[in-house]
Amino acid sequence: MKITTSGYTFHIDTAGGTGMPCIFMLHGFLGSGKDWRHCADKLQNRYACFMPDLPGHGATTALDNAPHTFEDIAGQLAEAAIRIRTGPIHLVGYSMGGRLALYLALHYPDLFNSAVIVSSSPGLRTEEERAGRRESDNRLAERLNDDFEGFLDEWYNLPLFESLRNHPLFLEILERRRENNPAALASALRQLSTGRQPSLWDKLTENKLPTVFFMGEKDTKYVEIARQMVNLCPDSEQFIFPDCGHTLHIENRHLFLSRLTAFLQRIS
Repeated sequence: MKITTSGYTFHIDTAGGTGMPCIFMLHGFLGSGKDWRHCADKLQNRYACFMPDLPGHGATTALDNAPHTFEDIAGQLAEAAIRIRTGPIHLVGYSMGGRLALYLALHYPDLFNSAVIVSSSPGLRTEEERAGRRESDNRLAERLNDDFEGFLDEWYNLPLFESLRNHPLFLEILERRRENNPAALASALRQLSTGRQPSLWDKLTENKLPTVFFMGEKDTKYVEIARQMVNLCPDSEQFIFPDCGHTLHIENRHLFLSRLTAFLQRIS
């Protein structure tokens, strides 16, 4: 399906029927809504899953007046969520999509019933850190635009993705990444990078939604970030996926589905 907001025409993969509780599922950088298809197929008898291609990814297109800030793009996603909502709607977001989901949960809590944040963070605490990250991500965006294949090779050789590289699904995922447009991805990297995200650390104490943070045991940086978030964030919990890295929802699909459905059923 397609939903046109004031700034984008979102391409949204769907699964499940009308009248069911909704799940709004946000993918990570380089991905698309298709990344959630396996999960959605397993959930479609109980939930209506909506899996948008985020700006710069997949088949989502920008209108002439498309916004360019992290905050405004999150607002566009909230606009899309309003259009699809027919009942309770739950947020699920991975990595970049997790940062957007966390922003939505904290700034638009009346639209959602819960949040599942996967391998993600509230951003960088200081403007100095964000400025340094913006410079780094601008260089990455240039590299991506100039040599997409070289960028993909370097990206997935980061320690963050070591366990994914050794997973049987890696080559299939890598091929799906090649379906994206490099120039659009470079633009998305500049707009949605951690350096462009406003810090949400101080906002965590205002959380109103039942929230769970999923992190992979091997992803030690994000395990520590999740520990700090749970300490600040009311009505939240953390679950560590054993023997998994950053892409835990791919590396252990069965456990991810089990923990996700257990959380959603508990709060329904």
